[in-house]
Amino acid sequence: MNLNHLAIFHAVAETGSVSGAASRLFISQPAVSKQLREFEGVIGMPLFDRLPKGMRLTATGEVLLVFAQRIFATEAAAERRLAELRDARSGRLSIGASMTIGNYLLPKLLARYQQRYPGVDVQLEIANTEVIQQKLLANTLDLGFTEGFVEEEDLEEVVFALDQLVVIAAPGHRFAGRTDLRAEELCSEPCLLREQGSGTRAVVERTLSARDLHPISTMSLGSPEAIKQAVAAGAGISLVSRWTVATELRAGTLTVLPVTDLTVERPLHRLSLRHKHPSRAVERFLDMLLQDEGLNGAGLVPDLPKTI
Repeated sequence: MNLNHLAIFHAVAETGSVSGAASRLFISQPAVSKQLREFEGVIGMPLFDRLPKGMRLTATGEVLLVFAQRIFATEAAAERRLAELRDARSGRLSIGASMTIGNYLLPKLLARYQQRYPGVDVQLEIANTEVIQQKLLANTLDLGFTEGFVEEEDLEEVVFALDQLVVIAAPGHRFAGRTDLRAEELCSEPCLLREQGSGTRAVVERTLSARDLHPISTMSLGSPEAIKQAVAAGAGISLVSRWTVATELRAGTLTVLPVTDLTVERPLHRLSLRHKHPSRAVERFLDMLLQDEGLNGAGLVPDLPKTI
């Protein structure tokens, strides 16, 4: 069945005349009449009765009109849906983020995005770096944000900000208040680490190993929150992102141990599956990410109390 013929039949049926269909379709009346006759020849039955007072559908035409209306209603719906996707008025934004980024950096940005594009279904999954990378490779996420190292060739990485790790301890720790603390002294203290597969753990282990430093690892915990609670309870020290401890430092439940010969900085990566075309919803989010003053490299380290 020729869809162009069907469109002409549909226009004639809805307007009730050849002239009305020609006006709607911006073609000549003879062209409408010719193609309508061709269509009836293909169908093998008349679709209209040509009466002195206009065109009237035959029984065959009435049956066909039902299907034509469904087809062109679906076409119109498809056009509307594509327009919504082009303008990011609908669609899906699926993001995976490792815990520091997912819990402390992205929520405010995602809230602003949702306010601007309320028709987009926003999903944020928080897991460690290894899990996020595997989900990107399986094409179940649009974007990934991780702190760890990226070694998968099929993932494209862009550094979108820099982060700094600090050594934290309970306020009553024996090193608290020291201004001459050296990295080697930390090796005498129990050190709490994130679980295997965590980007933070990988950065800490690689940095310390390069300095030939081997702290006593007594506990592996699966989230920054668990580590902070354990450190505050006196279980040992840990290296965490400054973003994760701003509240605790202000409340006085944790303290930062300044180490004179150790600075740990790490890039924060935005990841995507190589050669995957981003949707308009993803493009709009990336635009907002680039414009966010709090997530550019210079402004990444948060303002913390001076007494740390």
